[in-house]
Amino acid sequence: GKVTNQSPVLVTTNFSITYFTVAGEVESSKIPSYIICCDADGMSVLTAWAAEKFTAEKISDTLNNIGIMDMVGHRKVVIPGYVSVLSGKLEEISGWKVNVGPREASGITNYLRGYK
Repeated sequence: GKVTNQSPVLVTTNFSITYFTVAGEVESSKIPSYIICCDADGMSVLTAWAAEKFTAEKISDTLNNIGIMDMVGHRKVVIPGYVSVLSGKLEEISGWKVNVGPREASGITNYLRGYK
């Protein structure tokens, strides 16, 4: 969809299956959203987290490096529910308000429909 400066910002890894699953769920929600992919050497969210390739530092660096803060009028980011443990540190080092999304991509459509 057509994103605006108030569109949600979702973060995931650059594992192709994960990205396309998230993208499909965002499209189904009809809520235009930014999907930010962190370079995790092509690993899924849990695998990358376990391998320390999907960390609060990596997410913060990605948000800064791609310039998303210039595209949105808020500082809220949604992380996958399985890595909720990263939320506190990510807020601390990035300055963004971290919202924990659903654990599974299949929950994104309903999550976004209720997102504020």
